[in-house]
Amino acid sequence: MQTRNPILDEFAKLTTGAMGLAQAAGDEAKAAWRAQTDRFVAEMDLVRRDEFDVLKDEIAVLRAEIAELKAQKSPAKKAAAGTSTGTTPDVNSAG
Repeated sequence: MQTRNPILDEFAKLTTGAMGLAQAAGDEAKAAWRAQTDRFVAEMDLVRRDEFDVLKDEIAVLRAEIAELKAQKSPAKKAAAGTSTGTTPDVNSAG
């Protein structure tokens, strides 16, 4: 037969309350830490990872477009170079 001990019941209630309080304090500490680090990042003018990834992808697209434009321009240079002899006469030489 189980007997109820009022001292143990009160101790269990206090322990449960303390755990709840500790959990709430931990959550509040996390929120304060997060706010502090967000403020620090804003002051340092750092960028978030998702923004960095978007910019990285945009840069890759722009590099591909530049390479494509250079490739289109390159045959025009070769064609222009092919119309001339590519040599200039030496004015100072006595021939």
